[in-house]
Amino acid sequence: MKGDEVIEDGVVLVEGHRIKAVGRRSDVAIPAGAKTVDATGKTVLPGFVDAHWHGSVGSDQILPQQNWVTDAGLAFGVTTIHDPSNDTGEIFSTAELARAGMIRAPRVFSTGTILYGAAGDYRADIDSLDDARSHLRRMKAVGAISVKSYNQPRREQRQQILAAAREIGIMVVPEGGSMFMHNMTMVVDGHTTVEHTIPVANIYKDVMTLWPATKVAYTPTLLVGYGGDWGENYWYQKTNVWENPRLSKFVPPFVLDPRSRRRTMVPEDEFNHFNIAKIAADLQKAGVLVNTGAHGQREGLGLHWEIWMLNQGGLSPHEALRCATANGARTLGMDRDIGTLEPGKLADVIVIDGNPLQDIRQSEKVQWTMVNGRLYDAATMNETGSRERKRAKYWWE
Repeated sequence: MKGDEVIEDGVVLVEGHRIKAVGRRSDVAIPAGAKTVDATGKTVLPGFVDAHWHGSVGSDQILPQQNWVTDAGLAFGVTTIHDPSNDTGEIFSTAELARAGMIRAPRVFSTGTILYGAAGDYRADIDSLDDARSHLRRMKAVGAISVKSYNQPRREQRQQILAAAREIGIMVVPEGGSMFMHNMTMVVDGHTTVEHTIPVANIYKDVMTLWPATKVAYTPTLLVGYGGDWGENYWYQKTNVWENPRLSKFVPPFVLDPRSRRRTMVPEDEFNHFNIAKIAADLQKAGVLVNTGAHGQREGLGLHWEIWMLNQGGLSPHEALRCATANGARTLGMDRDIGTLEPGKLADVIVIDGNPLQDIRQSEKVQWTMVNGRLYDAATMNETGSRERKRAKYWWE
């Protein structure tokens, strides 16, 4: 994912939790006694970044020692997640446990509880710059790398959050509530991203001129796109999701079956994700950083659906895969450490049994997932490599 570079007959050398060397097999010196993984006929990629992830990491402040939700992400090659709305205590506790190696999970980042401007249990009143500073300092102190500006009704309130964020050094990811002009003011005011799709079927020269002139990234979450039947339903209609051998191993049947077996069928022209995927592809080609974010709609597999839909929208397989790797890392300010396979970066590496550059649908066939230098058999989540550790049974198995 370093530009368009593809290394044939390549080697990735990992030492500890960092990548030490990347290159052709003839150019990389492999130390004597190194543990080797034969990936002949397979494709090695950086771990996927799900830039808009939601999922349960606990309940009533109780965190499981083993979580099938996060395991499913790893099983499909997702090694970094950014959750723009979760319970503050549960998500940051999970992030710390994962960082310490005490639980098995992708790298976890979040906004914590949203800064909600409308009525409700999570209301965050912001009527001045000092109000915004107070909320952002509070969230940064508990571990947030970003805050979610959500349904703050007045533009000045959203601008106050942005001004405080620039002072404090934290990102702001907003949600526009399916209002086009609301989205465009978010772009003009300089938010880190726009989350969720802009609610139109086509864009024209005004948007194509404005947006690329900014540094605002775009996480369209095509699975829950506005304006018509959305992307998630397309994959339920076109594929027997409940029969997916990987997904059905990590998601309990009482969660997977009701949503996937009793599916709604609609005419092809009802699917709006083709339109919004084309918008995302056009913006990406014009210079906007477009990220993949599966919204937690289908554990792990949803990230691949996002990649495939970007391909349907007009991106090449390589461009779509870059949205799921290097783009997300850059948007989150982590591109010095993740997102590409380069010496010095963190050892988040996946191996796919096939070539997704030739067939993008091969991307889901993850055989091994390495996160922070720890290697897992993606089909079982048994740890292998430098140490062997079998996954315990889930409570529902």
